Amino acid sequence: MAKIHVVAEADLKLLRQFDTPTICNVVELFDLRPRTAGYMDQRIRACYPKLPPMVGYASTATFRSSAPPTSGNVYSGLAEQVASFADLPGPAVVVFQDLDSPVAAATFGEVMCTTYKAFGAAGLITSGAARDLEQVESLRFPCFADGVICAHGYCHIPQINVPVHVGNVMVYPGDLIHGDCNGVTVIPNHLASATAQACPELAAAEAIILDYLKSGKIDPKGYAAVRNECKNRIDDLAHRLKSLL
Repeated sequence: MAKIHVVAEADLKLLRQFDTPTICNVVELFDLRPRTAGYMDQRIRACYPKLPPMVGYASTATFRSSAPPTSGNVYSGLAEQVASFADLPGPAVVVFQDLDSPVAAATFGEVMCTTYKAFGAAGLITSGAARDLEQVESLRFPCFADGVICAHGYCHIPQINVPVHVGNVMVYPGDLIHGDCNGVTVIPNHLASATAQACPELAAAEAIILDYLKSGKIDPKGYAAVRNECKNRIDDLAHRLKSLL
């Protein structure tokens, strides 16, 4: 596994305090990638949308369930996968690319999620399917999937710690992941600290408009004024963030 840029625990904690759309809005201000890149598409949905934001480092893997593995049995590769969590600088977010098309069976269920959580993982994302929804919900373990299938088929893990393509995003081992009820995004690791510290400022700028609208004393002229003030603050924040590149 390539060397991973380590994000301070204080910054990880701050990132967990903000929703994924706020994270996306801040990352946009760096103007480092197209505004249509870096977040997973609508196929990747939160299984438990009431859980708080998930933040962690990608532990990537491929998955198959349409036919038996050439060796081993179901859950083949799981022990090696959880052992590799130790190579990450913080909590793992397991990211699976299901190689079967169409998806043949569920990627995860109660056993896998209990295992991952016991080894310190912060959540799981798959381009495939989920199962054991009620049992996993009791674990309070964030999961994201593209549907639900009741059986596990011949589930096995052909490769770990390889680039994977999930929700139209290429995810590399060690990428910093943020996800909640709105979806999943990848935060460039080297910008994670600045992103975390900019979130409160962005939220405060947006609050100028929201507070005005909730005041009960509004008119088009006043609305235009607060929108302009919000824009100026965000433009200033963007200027400062771009200077860090």
